[in-house]
Amino acid sequence: MAAEGKVDPMHQFSIHPLFGSDSWNIGGYNIAFTNSSLWMAIATVLLIVFVAGGAKRQLVPGRWQMAVETFTGFIDGMLAANVGPNGKKYVPYIFSLFMFILFANFLGLLPLGVFGLHAFTFTSHFSATGVLSILSFSIVIIVGLAKHKLHFFSLFVPHGTPVPMIPAIFVVELISFLVRPFSLGLRLFVAMMAGHVLLEVLSSFVISSGNASLGLFAIAGLPSFILMIGICALELLVAGIQAYVFALLTCVYLNDAENLH
Repeated sequence: MAAEGKVDPMHQFSIHPLFGSDSWNIGGYNIAFTNSSLWMAIATVLLIVFVAGGAKRQLVPGRWQMAVETFTGFIDGMLAANVGPNGKKYVPYIFSLFMFILFANFLGLLPLGVFGLHAFTFTSHFSATGVLSILSFSIVIIVGLAKHKLHFFSLFVPHGTPVPMIPAIFVVELISFLVRPFSLGLRLFVAMMAGHVLLEVLSSFVISSGNASLGLFAIAGLPSFILMIGICALELLVAGIQAYVFALLTCVYLNDAENLH
């Protein structure tokens, strides 16, 4: 957003209510439907449409069905490599998680908005990525306790630990375990936010130099514009990589719960 001829790189992350929903309250709590909620809903609808369109079991699969089966096979292979045969039952969840984050990241890079609203990357907010990581982490804990009962806590005491060291090692391992959801959500949030801020800063160079003079635009604006194009391509790659990393680490954590020794 331009303010007094300047571009505010943080304005793109502002959350504001839509459709006059700022006055919606239940039990004293505001339940406004925000721009973040809208893009979450769009990502969810796209995921449902993507899966539904590829669910047709045709003898000769079309491109849509092949795309869904390719992603499903990719997730199945990831779980097989990290969790083993027991990982197959988690394919629906990891697939949904991966595709939801992937759609969210790509939607945030759209140059055009929807319903007159600018594209919004809700994965650039820790409140969104944190909920996804806590959800995954909760599943890991539930699976671990359901399958191994109290033996699950042996995860915090590595095999061969000397008896006098067990209390200290247990505390260190427990803290390390509890930090996992924080680091999982923080990694996605920081990666998406940093890229968008950098693009906004470069765009301010282009706008400011163009408004100043042709010579300044040639010196600062044009190189910034060329760099923006390269970073946009890099952001597409980062969007996919971050969705993959989030899904992969969730698989690794599930392995700890499933294959505890």
